[in-house]
Amino acid sequence: MLKVDKVTKFYDDFKAVDNLSFTVKPGEIFGLLGVNGSGKTTTFRMIMGLLEPTSGNITWNDKPIDYSVTDNIGFLTEERSLLTKMTVLEQCEFYGTLKGMSNEKINERLDILLDKFGVSEYKYKKIKELSKGNQQKIQFITAILNEPKLLILDEPFSGLDPFNVELFKEEILEMAKNGSMIIFSSHRMEHVELFCKKIVVIMKGKSVLEGYLTDIKEKYRKKNIFIKGNIDVGEISNIKGVVEVKKLPDEYVVQIEDNDITNEVFKAIKNQYITKFVVEEPSLNEIFVSKVGESYEK
Repeated sequence: MLKVDKVTKFYDDFKAVDNLSFTVKPGEIFGLLGVNGSGKTTTFRMIMGLLEPTSGNITWNDKPIDYSVTDNIGFLTEERSLLTKMTVLEQCEFYGTLKGMSNEKINERLDILLDKFGVSEYKYKKIKELSKGNQQKIQFITAILNEPKLLILDEPFSGLDPFNVELFKEEILEMAKNGSMIIFSSHRMEHVELFCKKIVVIMKGKSVLEGYLTDIKEKYRKKNIFIKGNIDVGEISNIKGVVEVKKLPDEYVVQIEDNDITNEVFKAIKNQYITKFVVEEPSLNEIFVSKVGESYEK
């Protein structure tokens, strides 16, 4: 288990991370979210042992992270970190060697991943000759080449079309299934919702929202029910706790004071012909905006 415990980081007088705590268990995909400059990158660097916390502790299985465990960490940065004059093979040999892999193991693993992501023909091509999307594939491959037990993904889907997003998604889920701990960061909240059961949102280095996504959504749940079918507007309007019933072109919106009223509304219509009964759920992007005041959903 990875544990970030009351971690603070100063750069001179600037506090980049402020008393941050969270845990990530094996097989868990954890969302670390925030606007640019919120402290995410500093947190990543401390987790990888590249920076020392000013105070607090970061441990892996109750031990400090040092060079004895960093070979088990993979990191995909938001910025391109590929050496464009190298071939794909040379790039992967370089990264694999840094992670203590033999050339034989690097080639074996590389061939599997190139085939999986449909880019086997680029093995001997220079990085600069590849499209942006294919460069992102190679960058992802370098991050998972060593089959990391901890994988940090910062904007992993940058430059990818929906088909390739799906390929990445399948690999990420497979790694989690096999026990890897994954920290996922993205400005695309719909991508975070694809994976993460737990999240922490940081602003100016400090946590402003954390917990299980289901619990967070329940707390921020909108108090609207959308209904299609034959309903008695008067009967529903008279239910205690129903604020208003609005008629839209092809459905009704029932505004309620509290989610507990949902069952009462359902009881009132259960014997009618109903084709839709949906309690509106807030998107993670809406919740994010409510906490930090900035939208990143494109």
